[in-house]
Amino acid sequence: MPGSSLGRIVRGTGPGLLLAHGAGGGIDANYGPVLDVLAAHRTVVGPDYPGTGRTPRADAPLTLDGLADELVATAVEEGVETFAVAGYSLGAAVAVRAATRHPGRVTALVLTAGFAHPSPRFLLAARMWRDLLDADDPEALAGFLALVALQRPRPGRARPGRPRRRPRNQCGHRSAGHARPRRPAPRRHRRTGRPRRDHGADPRRLHHARPARHPVPPPAAQRRHTRGGARRDRLRASAVRGTARGVGRPHQRLPAGQRRL
Repeated sequence: MPGSSLGRIVRGTGPGLLLAHGAGGGIDANYGPVLDVLAAHRTVVGPDYPGTGRTPRADAPLTLDGLADELVATAVEEGVETFAVAGYSLGAAVAVRAATRHPGRVTALVLTAGFAHPSPRFLLAARMWRDLLDADDPEALAGFLALVALQRPRPGRARPGRPRRRPRNQCGHRSAGHARPRRPAPRRHRRTGRPRRDHGADPRRLHHARPARHPVPPPAAQRRHTRGGARRDRLRASAVRGTARGVGRPHQRLPAGQRRL
């Protein structure tokens, strides 16, 4: 394996842990607050990408394959043959590529704030980033990266029983633990296959729902068990009885000595 030209920090003893930081930052910026905690139990190897931290800027464009190979070579140079890889943001993609290219050395992956597919907001941020970099305006680029990194999420409305949903920033990241939980699919009747009217199998409303093992009664029986249905049934029955007794006929005067049945 070719050597690595990346600047690095090495701390601690124990099983190997290779760090892959995000774009626009370095090991000190992304992992500085937790380095001492990680080094208490592991041998931490933290390389800086070209153009960040302790590594000078590269002459050629960077690729995921090249970054992954450089990170693995850095860990091997420090005497760490097998290791877990922790990746943050862009480092998550680099960590996955390192695991696919060097499966015999990567034992585990710890991915934080990665992205599985490019969102429109992420593509716009990447294009602005590239334009500012090509314009050779370091102050504008630094301000843009600071805006991306320090963006505060807007307060959202929290629903009862549901965690607060936080919006994504320009890079498409969302804080862990704030994803909106999916509502369970509605249960279907075994005989008809239609969705049952039990509020979509919501656990908060199933205390009065009919168990699935009992068949659903016909609509007539359900109507009799409701207040309005019972009232209509009573009125209909009284009307039938009244008709049988002659209620509703035009008033007729009967001869003396006769009585209406």
